[in-house]
Amino acid sequence: MSSTEEDSRRLAELGYKQELARTWSGFSNFAISFSIISILAGCFTTFGQAWNNGGPIAISWGWPLISAFILIIGFCMSELVSAYPTAGGIYWWAAKMGKPIHGWFTGWLNLIGLIAVTASVDYGCATFLNITLNRLTGGAWEATLPRAFLLFVIILALHALINIYSHKLISVLQNVSVWWHVAGAAIIVAILIFAPTAHQSADFVFFGTNNNSGFGDGSDGLPFWLYVLPLGFLLTQYTITGYDACAHVSEETQGAATSAARGLWQSIFYSAIGGWILLLSFLFAATNVDEINKQAGFVGAIFETALSSPLATAIFAISTIGQFFCGMSCVTSMSRMTYAFSRDGGVPGWRLWSKIDRNRTPVNAIIAGCVVAALITLPALYAPPGLTTPVAFYAVVSIAVIGLYLAFLIPIWLRLRMGDRFEPGPWTLGGKYRVLCWIASIEIVIVSIYFIMPFSPAGVPGNKDFTWTAVNYAPIAVGLVLIGIGLWWTLSAKHWFTGPRRTIDEADQADEVPTA
Repeated sequence: MSSTEEDSRRLAELGYKQELARTWSGFSNFAISFSIISILAGCFTTFGQAWNNGGPIAISWGWPLISAFILIIGFCMSELVSAYPTAGGIYWWAAKMGKPIHGWFTGWLNLIGLIAVTASVDYGCATFLNITLNRLTGGAWEATLPRAFLLFVIILALHALINIYSHKLISVLQNVSVWWHVAGAAIIVAILIFAPTAHQSADFVFFGTNNNSGFGDGSDGLPFWLYVLPLGFLLTQYTITGYDACAHVSEETQGAATSAARGLWQSIFYSAIGGWILLLSFLFAATNVDEINKQAGFVGAIFETALSSPLATAIFAISTIGQFFCGMSCVTSMSRMTYAFSRDGGVPGWRLWSKIDRNRTPVNAIIAGCVVAALITLPALYAPPGLTTPVAFYAVVSIAVIGLYLAFLIPIWLRLRMGDRFEPGPWTLGGKYRVLCWIASIEIVIVSIYFIMPFSPAGVPGNKDFTWTAVNYAPIAVGLVLIGIGLWWTLSAKHWFTGPRRTIDEADQADEVPTA
């Protein structure tokens, strides 16, 4: 039996027809998560979050520490995708191991997280493109927030069109993206090593602190260590996310039960190593601390002060293209999740969103997800005085992190609860699942609590400097969604949402399962 036949047989056992084109290699499966993690995106766009909340130690020590926890989460999820290689896998796992209510909440949290990731990545790409155009035109292109939002909408539309009309090229572009990220990051590191006339000391990089949050008294005391510094960990937690894409495209991947599991944890591992090297090169080049603080921790200040203008522009361009690849992959993952959840009746108008065109592409799911991504980013048209990056961007980032990681938590916890009743696939943790699932669950809960907290005193209601543009609206958005889907479940969905639906009957399954 060929690998493709085995994949179709396993999918039929899980209750689905092979509707999506299974043309992706194992490397392509790895590539989509590696591209979505994108060290050329998160390391650049959320660098300021770590710089302002903790400083160098939030990066040099925070990155490897949080990466280790994320890799543990990845191991837990690799075991699950190996056992259940289906599109939209996260909620499917929850419904399979628990009850329909588990699948319901997991599905909506995962969908919200994926839409927010798409929005944040494409907005970050637009921001860097805005700056790159400004530099290339000598200031003729004015890098304003309205123009950044316009570029964001254009990029989002381009990603939708690529996913709709270039399905056969998507896996190829994912592969290109991997090499762009590897080569691009290597070029940037080389530039930052050899081009600057001076570098920071190792003492600054590994022991330096910074607190521009407005909370606490500088870098001393419990407020810094227990509140400010953990806020800086958002850099790592946001950058290394979206790796559930390996599961979402598993129905399009050959040998999915093994290759999707391997692609998931490897995308985390290699991104963690590459990202740490890249971030350390930023810190060693960060010689003008005053200017970086003046620009609220914007990573571009490092390049502008340490390099010649052409080299700084080259770094902006390399990152922008990497972020474009990342956003393209985000749309692919988000649309497959929308398609799969709709296929099981979980989304209003599910017949429309689960429709596949003649190219076997979920066109309507792609369009709907991109429209919602644009709408939730509208507040990014405004920024508080003195900040170059809208707080709304970090709020969307927090929504993405909270939504995705809570969606990961539910099936990981259910797997822990199942114990030895769980039937693993070919990639398994064995007896190690207990300690790893516990560590993963605790880390996700702690992170989710921190990322609904205010990023600055101006975002705390009752503060004399309070302004709505400084509010972290992640808890409002996530809270309203949780209340909404909770009420929806109680009043309606529990009567008709039964979890995964079979799209294959016994006769079809007999056809799908080749005899030996």
